[in-house]
Formats: sequence, structure tokens, C-alpha cells
Amino acid sequence: MTDKDNNPTYQRRVFEESEDPKQRKIRSFVLRQGRLTPAQERAFESAWPAFGLEYQKTLIDLNEIFGRPDTKTDAKKVLEIGFGMGDATAKIAQTLPDHDFLAVEVHAPGVGALLKLIEEDDIDNIRIIQHDAVEVLNNMLADASLDGVHIFFPDPWHKKRHNKRRLIKAEFVKLLCSKLKVGAYLHVATDWEEYAEWVLEVLQAEPQLKNTAETYAEKPSYRPLTKFENRGIKLGHGVWDLVCLKA
Repeated sequence: MTDKDNNPTYQRRVFEESEDPKQRKIRSFVLRQGRLTPAQERAFESAWPAFGLEYQKTLIDLNEIFGRPDTKTDAKKVLEIGFGMGDATAKIAQTLPDHDFLAVEVHAPGVGALLKLIEEDDIDNIRIIQHDAVEVLNNMLADASLDGVHIFFPDPWHKKRHNKRRLIKAEFVKLLCSKLKVGAYLHVATDWEEYAEWVLEVLQAEPQLKNTAETYAEKPSYRPLTKFENRGIKLGHGVWDLVCLKA
């Protein structure tokens, strides 16, 4: 048994708390108990205290957690839901240094990977919460506190019987709208055409949102191409961006 096996912090990052099956909610993600690499473990130990936020059931002050007490120079606050291994998140944060990014992800290896990038590239405008995004939205973020939301390549749950697990649904979009300021944006990107059609229909049905394009938007310059996306484009696969503003 290693030291990390006795470390409750490490165990909390890697393993899901047990749930009563009768009370278990339908989730839009599957919690994979992936192993952390040694580098990701080290990043957790060294970077989490500065860049990680523990989930709580009380509202947080976004200016305070990003070290910006002067609200007159308030940086724009963007929530990123499901950042995977964090490569795009790190690049966007570097591209937009005058924005603050609250990144939410449930999978420990991805969190460790982004912490590693934050340290390597000396990025100071990202904070991470390792928890379910719905609960974070409901309990930690005040209404009208966000300038933007990024949801890049969410699981399309392409089998019809799994559609109920899709993240982008009317109820969830309404929740997002409650956290967006007037004029703030919601940006969803997907490489699954049928899911893009689903998302377009859901977003168009929300009266608080106005599409910036007739259907799909041009890829905003701040969103970098991922290795997976680049490979797909070379193979002729499509990618669909949807960008809506809160009216």
C-alpha cells in the first residue's frame, strides 16, 4: 500500500462517493475511475491548493476566488463545463488573459492534467471544481454572475435509449440562462451532427437566448482546434459550433 492509498484527499478525487441506488439521479456523465499518472498526482499535490475549489453548498464570490477584489476592474467570468484533459481550456485562458475561467470536470485524470498545464505554463486565470456541473450551478454560482459558458464536445449519448442522459436539455439550458448576465453568451461545440441538430432545437426553443447565426456559427477564434478535431477534419468529419446570447 502506498502513501496515496491512505490519503483521503487523493481518494476523494479518484473515487465516486457511494450512492443509494433508489436515490441515484440520471447523470449526463459516467464517472470513470481512471488512474492518475505520477505527474498528475504531483500536480494535484502542488497546484490544487492554489487553483482548486472544493464543492460547497453556498455561493462563491468569483472576484474573490480569482484574486480580483476591485470590482471596477472586474474580468469577464466564463464557466467551462466538462474540459476533458484541459488542453483547450489552458490555450483559451492564455488567449484571453483578461477573462477568468471556472472549469468544472468530474474526471480526476483530466483535472490532474489541467493542473499540470497550469503549473507548466504559469496560468493564473483558471480555477477548477471537480464536481457535477448541475450542482455547482445550483449551489455555488449566483444568478447573473457569468459572462459566458463553454460546453465543448459533450457526450452525445447517441443511442436513443440514452438520450435522457444528454447534458443539453431544456431544463439545463434554463438553469444556465439564470446564471448568465444579459448579453452573455453560451457556446456549445460538437462533432456529432445529430447531436448538433438536437442542441440547435433546444437552444432555439429557449426564449431567453438569441442565436448569433441562422443555424450554426463559424468557429470563434478563441476556441482552438483539438488534436482529435484536427484528425476528424482531415477525415472529412464535421464540427458544429452554436453560439447564443442571453437577451
